[in-house]
Amino acid sequence: MKPPRFGYDDPTTVEETLDLLARHGEAARVLAGGQSLMPMLNFRLARPGRLIDINRVSALGEVVAEPAGGLRLGALVRQRALERSAVIGARSPLIARAMPLVGHPQIRTRGTLGGSLAHADPAAELPAVIVALDARLTLRRTGGTRTVAAADFFVAALTTALAPDELLTEIALPPWPARTGACVLEVAKRHGDFALGGVAATLTLDAQGRVAGARVVCFGVGERPVWVTDAERALVGGAPSAAAFAEAGRLAAAGVTPGDDIHASGAYRKRLAGVLTARALSGALAAVTERAA
Repeated sequence: MKPPRFGYDDPTTVEETLDLLARHGEAARVLAGGQSLMPMLNFRLARPGRLIDINRVSALGEVVAEPAGGLRLGALVRQRALERSAVIGARSPLIARAMPLVGHPQIRTRGTLGGSLAHADPAAELPAVIVALDARLTLRRTGGTRTVAAADFFVAALTTALAPDELLTEIALPPWPARTGACVLEVAKRHGDFALGGVAATLTLDAQGRVAGARVVCFGVGERPVWVTDAERALVGGAPSAAAFAEAGRLAAAGVTPGDDIHASGAYRKRLAGVLTARALSGALAAVTERAA
């Protein structure tokens, strides 16, 4: 398959990129890693009049460790860099645990954090992880900048809050809380395939060992990441036990309404959300002990 004809630009600065987006608007698509966009072009599922290749915009590839403990990640940071970074592993264990599940090493070598988020595939791991981390995304356009919470960025399948003339430039993560563990689990037909269903979870314990906070976000079971707040509220203040995690799983299953497709039924995905929630919370609890050791 060959892509349709398109114009091509390869800017070297954010400002130049924003100027191109302002000029070409809905006719343009941004090319980062290309792991999703290029297949869509080849199958002619996307027909942009112009590609704006941002791979030479070096300012978008930075990982900045904030003095207070948070992180600022450029949209062009490669997925493989996230996987291998000691800073990411220490300051955002949820990302570190998710990265081996994203495609294959060859895909992660080219794929970018911002590209995955802007593509917004509901079965992808990184959108759910970013919601679970309560990240804030910086969107820039010529003459203006706005910040959007990760939970508000994803609108529907392959649809985000990005306007045609906006560029996702940075993802800001808050400091990782003390006594917090993380786990990401999914079920896929083969390793590297998109998930039939998955869960990203964090669990924070207080000094007495009770649950001080939790985050549960399901993916692959709706048109966008599903933040299951009912499951989280049921956990806070209680002991982290198998029974508590099973109840959180029940609430997670009740909170999703997946549809049927050729890969799995909605009923299967609904049950999967519940089972994986309970298991992911158990894994997050084990990670708290692991980090404390």
